[in-house]
Amino acid sequence: MKNKALIFPQKEVDVQNYYWFKQGFDDNALNQIYQDVATLPFIDAGTGDSNIQDKKVRSSKIKWIPQEDKWEWVYAKLMGMIVEANNSLWNFDLYSILDNIQYTEYHAEEGGHYDWHQDLGPGWLSKRKISITVQLSDPSEYEGGELEYWKGGPPEYADKAPKGKGVVFIFPSYMMHRVSPVTKGVRRSFVLWVGGTPFK
Repeated sequence: MKNKALIFPQKEVDVQNYYWFKQGFDDNALNQIYQDVATLPFIDAGTGDSNIQDKKVRSSKIKWIPQEDKWEWVYAKLMGMIVEANNSLWNFDLYSILDNIQYTEYHAEEGGHYDWHQDLGPGWLSKRKISITVQLSDPSEYEGGELEYWKGGPPEYADKAPKGKGVVFIFPSYMMHRVSPVTKGVRRSFVLWVGGTPFK
């Protein structure tokens, strides 16, 4: 029999599962987002804390959504969803939003994709705990571009995130995931990360 003095009490959580909202944003909210995003400048996306640009790993264009009054309602709405997801599944110690929301476009004509990766890394990336993706495009606007979520085993066993305009998909930042190549049209999304002190 195990010595109970050697056991650390811990709440059981679902560390590999994801949480999602079928319509996190309705059409009115999405139309406002499209209108306001159009006023922001594009930059080419990189990877990691050094923002290295490698088209073999990632091909997309991004815009950063500033934390200002115009966008406060979007940040507040996402924070509410994050709290619900975290309380339901992971019970992580969270502190704050770590980055601005990232608006991303994957274009078929540019080989748009993002290969397998985690959202964690060294330095400030080690503080990420939860990742959030908001699907801004209707599935009829593009082909390919699946958000895939890998719990282990052969990569072909990866789960595909539910698709739909306004779907919000939330998952632990340490989970492997990718956006498969877009073969037609343009896939648009928001991504955001929240966290705090590194896992310990």
